[in-house]
Amino acid sequence: MSEQTRCGFVALIGAPNAGKSTLLNTIVGAKVSIVSRKVQTTRALVRGIAIEGPSQIIFVDTPGIFAPKRRLDRAMVTTAWGGAGDADVVALLVDSKKGLDGETEAILERLKDAPRRKVLVLNKIDLIPRENLLSLAQEINARVPFVETFMISAAKGDGVERLRDHLAGMMKPGPWLYPEDQVSDAPLRSLAAEITREKVFERLHDELPYEATVETDQWKQMADGSARIEQTIYVAREGQKKIVIGEGGRMIKSIGQAARKDIAEAADQKVHLFLFVKVRSNWADDPERYREMGLEFPRGG
Repeated sequence: MSEQTRCGFVALIGAPNAGKSTLLNTIVGAKVSIVSRKVQTTRALVRGIAIEGPSQIIFVDTPGIFAPKRRLDRAMVTTAWGGAGDADVVALLVDSKKGLDGETEAILERLKDAPRRKVLVLNKIDLIPRENLLSLAQEINARVPFVETFMISAAKGDGVERLRDHLAGMMKPGPWLYPEDQVSDAPLRSLAAEITREKVFERLHDELPYEATVETDQWKQMADGSARIEQTIYVAREGQKKIVIGEGGRMIKSIGQAARKDIAEAADQKVHLFLFVKVRSNWADDPERYREMGLEFPRGG
């Protein structure tokens, strides 16, 4: 490793479902953030770490920024802007197909005065004609001065390498903050809980409100090198518990099989996963739950 290493933080911000988690996983080359069709699935700041030449880029995948209605919403939005404020570079991700909608307009308004260097990333470019893409880029750049504009498809990987190269060059000279082989600073227990939550939403995104949450209760290393993991899926009402378990236990079995596969890959070991479902009403008003998710508890109603 040459002494001229570079290191810095890049905050990925944008409206819900702009593709931030997909982009983060593509750049890092591993699952570090959960992806779901359900909006607002990323709750706390998830850090993914990428190496490009002498540069270590620490990506902060913030929760989607939207108009908050409930206490949990407010906590997530505050966290998102906090992540943007602490970063060396702010990357605004925009869903090209949606274009300049109200949520993106509001973000641009707030970004105007942000002192950080900013890059614009137009995502899902495969879904709209090129001329629409160019006019969208011009319109957004006319409102906020971005140092560079990138056009990508996070899901297909198109344009992602150029974006990563450019961001690597924007990092400041300095020592790396993480070991070379580390792809995330999220502890395995919390990453495992997020993976299971992703599987719950993949299967039940229409039936279940996004407040459903998962906690890893036990992670026990076994003598044969495998891990025994116990997790609890918390829902708000008894009726939701029945939905998660499914007829004859089929739904929770399906969730468990899918989660076990991804957790084993993340942990790089065989895992035995045991899932339980419990009702915990009004958890969205419990400060302790927010601390566990890495969010600040907002006061007031």
